[in-house]
Amino acid sequence: MSSSPTPDKLEEIFRLQESLNKRIGVDTTAMSEEEKTKWILNYTRAMSQEMAELIDSVPWKWWAKYQKFDEQNARVEVVDLFHFLVSMAQVLGMTADDIFAAYQRKHEVNLKRQETGYVVKDHDDSRHI
Repeated sequence: MSSSPTPDKLEEIFRLQESLNKRIGVDTTAMSEEEKTKWILNYTRAMSQEMAELIDSVPWKWWAKYQKFDEQNARVEVVDLFHFLVSMAQVLGMTADDIFAAYQRKHEVNLKRQETGYVVKDHDDSRHI
């Protein structure tokens, strides 16, 4: 009995997110520039809210002794952020492969920045990404 190969995890996340978005009425595959603008703003606003919820998972109020670190909720908020980030990538027409390739290129830029001290902001070093 042969088992089917395990799908690429990032590709599967992109597939699941596309399916969820379509289920709630958002088709990222054929958006006009106006629709893309709207959804990028929607997703960045949603991510801002999720970031606030993530912040509330950690005891950031140094003056308040009642706070506790809620690691489980922090994990949930990170996943919520990832949902919106993948949706935003899809609005921009990016696939899992595109994200992986761009991540690798940006990683190299970041390594070079660290090696050179990164004392001056250089937007040109990321234009190829």
